[in-house]
Amino acid sequence: MKSFDAIVIGGGQAGPFLAARMVEKGMKVALIERKFLGGTCVNAGCMPTKTLVASARAAHVARSGAVYGVNIPGEIAIDMKVVRARAETVTMNARNGLIGWFAGMDGMTVIYGHARFEDPKTVSVNGETLTAPRIFLNVGARPVIPDLPGINDIDYLTSTSIIHLDTLPRHLAVIGGSYIGLEFAQMYRRFGAEVSVIEHGPKLASREDEDISDAIADVLRSEGIDIHTGVSDIAFSRNSDGTTVATDSARIDASHVLIATGRKPNTDDLGLDAAGIVTDKHGYITVDDRLATNVDGIWALGDCNGHGAFTHTSYNDFEIAAANLLDGDDRKVSSRILAYALYIDPPLGRVGMTEKQARASGRKIMISTRPMSRVGRANERGETKGFMKVIADAETKKILGAAILGIEGDEVIHGIVDAMNAGTTYPALQWSVPIHPTVSELIPTLLGDLKPV
Repeated sequence: MKSFDAIVIGGGQAGPFLAARMVEKGMKVALIERKFLGGTCVNAGCMPTKTLVASARAAHVARSGAVYGVNIPGEIAIDMKVVRARAETVTMNARNGLIGWFAGMDGMTVIYGHARFEDPKTVSVNGETLTAPRIFLNVGARPVIPDLPGINDIDYLTSTSIIHLDTLPRHLAVIGGSYIGLEFAQMYRRFGAEVSVIEHGPKLASREDEDISDAIADVLRSEGIDIHTGVSDIAFSRNSDGTTVATDSARIDASHVLIATGRKPNTDDLGLDAAGIVTDKHGYITVDDRLATNVDGIWALGDCNGHGAFTHTSYNDFEIAAANLLDGDDRKVSSRILAYALYIDPPLGRVGMTEKQARASGRKIMISTRPMSRVGRANERGETKGFMKVIADAETKKILGAAILGIEGDEVIHGIVDAMNAGTTYPALQWSVPIHPTVSELIPTLLGDLKPV
């Protein structure tokens, strides 16, 4: 049996950085990764997909050149092999960077294999047994495949497999109208495929307020994406050229099908029962406000704990654990103000409460909205789709949440993210003097237009 000061299972966006901090403190650490260092973000999520989004935007801008007085003769052609290779290069650079970083660390042992608990202090991997007083789980999540009629009879894609396509689908059917599905829908439409989005719920991006969901749908429809919402029945069958997707309202002849109906944690084959670790009904590991499981000496970080399915929340889990265990701090998950983005174009930047959540909280609230058509920078760039929205507490003057669906919305939202984390009241933020011409310069104006509801 090999002994370590700590064992980290999973090489995502929390565990490896915590392992590096512990090594800096002179600890002996084993990092066990089943497949690739970097987790979903590096290998099948943010980095490859946003690289693909960039290629799709380049195609869209090229096709729109005449509007700006830039005439490009001939048809804009997409070389999917180059598109795929570019995304793979970005992934491999990041992954190899992590491999090289850890290889140079004395005290770090990287093991590739499938880890399972033998007891609360012991795990087995590749026929070896390892033990440590502290064990950290950062095992991530994977796509959910729903039990739909005929699904096992077709060759479907997931968010993991679609990034390896090097040919252009004739018609891509996207099952699921949430964040992952919508990003791929617009991306492949811009590459030149016909695209249909099929969503069970009444709205796209159901987590958002209805006005945001409707605006997202308008953006996608304006680019020729076919959207079906409120679909109660879906069935699949093979045809001579791919797959027939039959719903209660339409039949779609698709060459490719992307299943984007959610994700589930990678916790079902870790031997959690042997360690006595408790999970909820969805398989997420139950943790307290400091990320500790019910078993002393075991913590769960990142997607597998159900407290955020984003790279930045996973990394923040690392920050919380490191601060509490190594720096004598007392940081809590409940102190985190959730922010995220939807990377369609224009992007959606979101932070804090939605209007629906704010109204349900019983607070006296104020709301302000501003269309992007009234933002100078958006007009100069010719990108006026979407709008800005902010919700504030009428009594405390604190900002409760915001949504910016529009040009650079994923960056602009950080002005409000920072203000909320600093506890700044909206009247104080109104006195900032932003740079002109930017999208961010409209934040004080947006706040000045807050009205009670």
